[in-house]
Amino acid sequence: MRSALVLGLIVLGVIFANGAKGQTIVDEWASIKAPPAPDLKSVKINAKDTALLVLDIVKQICGPRARCVASVPKIHRLIAQAREKSVLVVYSLAGQALTDILPEVTPRAEEASVSSGPDKFLNTDLDKILKEKGIKTVIVVGTSAEGAVLNTASGAAQRGFKVIVPVDGMSSNNPYAEQYTAWHLANAPRIGAQTTLTRFDLIEFYPQIESGSPCNPYSGHYFMKYNKYIEL
Repeated sequence: MRSALVLGLIVLGVIFANGAKGQTIVDEWASIKAPPAPDLKSVKINAKDTALLVLDIVKQICGPRARCVASVPKIHRLIAQAREKSVLVVYSLAGQALTDILPEVTPRAEEASVSSGPDKFLNTDLDKILKEKGIKTVIVVGTSAEGAVLNTASGAAQRGFKVIVPVDGMSSNNPYAEQYTAWHLANAPRIGAQTTLTRFDLIEFYPQIESGSPCNPYSGHYFMKYNKYIEL
């Protein structure tokens, strides 16, 4: 009787182990439904302490990707708006030359650049460049979404920067990678709390106005009560 009970427990254990073994995320892949899309928010950004990071828009990486090429005109317009407000613009490469950056978004002589792998903070002066300029917020655009954008935006968030990512400015060679990146940036621990997802047409820059000034229409109170903007 006892041996039969032991044998039964062993059989159940084997069955349970085999069942548990089959329940990996890969086994469940096809049955998993995508979560609801994250909210895209309007942002008004203080030009004085914001930097625009333009990542890997080079002919070798962006050129073969139709989704990246399609994003370039919007990135071009954002760069123009940023320059108009004297926003710091920093470019990144992944081992290429500055001359490989697409002409629509080519940097000016005075604009900084760094070169690294997917995390543009790694083995570069990016953190130093931003902190020396008193930067508190970074806007991240470029390609690939799941590479340079995800890793650099995450790196910025973990270093204490506020991060803004226009989802129509982070491209990959397939839409799933962009979807995953958006979900990760919105939901990952520490990163989600520091990151705002938006669109190009929801971004506005405002010049620095002295805090507490009665003429300051850009105070946090004004944004939240009247325009429902997020002040960054």
